[in-house]
Amino acid sequence: MSVEFKIPDLGENVDTADVVDVYVSAGDTISKDQDVLELETDKASLPIPSTVSGTIVEVHVSSGDSVNVGQTVLTVEEGAEGSGGEAKEEAPKAEGKVDSPTETVPAAPTPPTPAPSAPTATVSPATTTDDSSDASSATSIGVSAPPSVRQFAREIGVDISLVEGSGAAGRISIEDVKRFARQQGTPGTIAGASGGTGALPREVVEPMSKIRKVTAAHMAKCWAEIPHVTLHDKADVSELEEFRTRYKKVVERAGGRLTITPIFMKLVVEALKSNPTLNASIDMEGAAVTLKNYYNLGVAVDTPKGLVVPVIRDVDQKSIVELAVELGEVGARARDGKLTPDDMSGGTFTITNLGSIGTGFFTPIVNHPEVAILGMGRANFEPVYENGTFEPRQMAPLSISFDHRVVDGADGARFLRLVVEAAANPLAFHLGA
Repeated sequence: MSVEFKIPDLGENVDTADVVDVYVSAGDTISKDQDVLELETDKASLPIPSTVSGTIVEVHVSSGDSVNVGQTVLTVEEGAEGSGGEAKEEAPKAEGKVDSPTETVPAAPTPPTPAPSAPTATVSPATTTDDSSDASSATSIGVSAPPSVRQFAREIGVDISLVEGSGAAGRISIEDVKRFARQQGTPGTIAGASGGTGALPREVVEPMSKIRKVTAAHMAKCWAEIPHVTLHDKADVSELEEFRTRYKKVVERAGGRLTITPIFMKLVVEALKSNPTLNASIDMEGAAVTLKNYYNLGVAVDTPKGLVVPVIRDVDQKSIVELAVELGEVGARARDGKLTPDDMSGGTFTITNLGSIGTGFFTPIVNHPEVAILGMGRANFEPVYENGTFEPRQMAPLSISFDHRVVDGADGARFLRLVVEAAANPLAFHLGA
C-alpha cells in the first residue's frame, strides 16, 4: 500500500521552510525514524525523520525548494523490498544456476584479477575533469555530501574524502569544507590529496541561508529602530576564577563544563532584580513597557551556519551546575543544527561572550523585543593599584547595550556597576553551586 509522507508540524508560527538536503532517492528502503531530509526555517535547521517504513516510490522535493507544513514530500510503498531484495534474487544465477529445476551447472573458475600497476586509491582534485559524476573520482567513495558541497570542494581544490563532516551520520557541509581548507591551506592555495595545490577562486558567491537572511533583516531592524547606548567597564574576576576552578570538578561529574558564562548568568539575574527596566519589553503602539519578573536569558552561540541565540529559561531557579550542564547540551544542539523554534523564543535578556575568541570591548546589538544585552570580552591579567601597591588581577571587559527608549543612562550604569561588584565578590550574591 502506498502512503504519503508529509511535512510535520515545525513549531509555533512556522508554516514554511526551505529544503537544505534530501537524504534519500526513489527505490531506497527506509525505516521509521530514519532522517530523510533536512529543512531550514527562519530559526533553525531541522532533520526530518520518516514516520513510515518501506520503499520510496517517488521523491516530490529537491534541495532549494520551499515547502509548507502538510505538503507531501515522499510517496512510500509500505512493506515493499528495495533494491537489496532484487540483488539477492539474482545472486544464484551468477553462481551458475540454470532455469531447469533438476540440473545445475557448476560455475566456471574465475581467473585471477591482475594487480594494478599503480595505487589508485585517491585522485587529485586538480585532475578531475568530469564535474557531472562523482562516481568517476575515487575521492567520492563513501563520502556523505550533497552535490553542491562536492562541487564547491572541487572548485577550491579540496579532496572531499579528507573532510570530516559535522552533520548527521558524518554528512559534510560547505562550512566543513571551508574549515578544512583554512586548516590545511595557505593564502591562495589549498593542498590536495596527492600533495598538489589548486588555486582558490577570486570570488565565491554563496546563497544566504534562511537563518542568515532572517538574522540580517532582524539585526538591521534592531539597529535602525532602537536608539542604542553602550557603556563599558572592567570587572575584577580573580575571585570568580578561583571559584570556577574550585567547583569545575563538581560540574564535570554532573556532565557539564564550568565556564565563566553560567556564573555570569546568575550575576546578571541578581543585577536585573535590582534594575527591572533592563528585563523588559516595549510596545510603542500601545505606549507601554512590560517589566518581567521571570528571567529567561538568551546566550549567543557561534555555529557553522551563523549566530543563534538559544534561551535558558528560569535562570533564577537553577543552580550554576544545572546551568552549566544545560548550556553544554543546548550549545551542542545549536552547533549540530538541531535547535527547535521553541529553543530560541521567550528571552528577556541576552548575554554574548566573545572572550574565547580574544576580543575586548565591543558594541552588542539589542535583540528586540528585549531592551538590553551584555557583551563579555576576554579576561587578562593587569596591574591594579590597591593598598599602596600594584597587584596582578584578572580583569574582564564588559559592555552593556540598552534601548534608550526604556532604559535611562543612569539605570544602565547602575546595572553594569552591580555586575562588576558581584563579579569581584561572587559569594556575596549566593552563588554556591
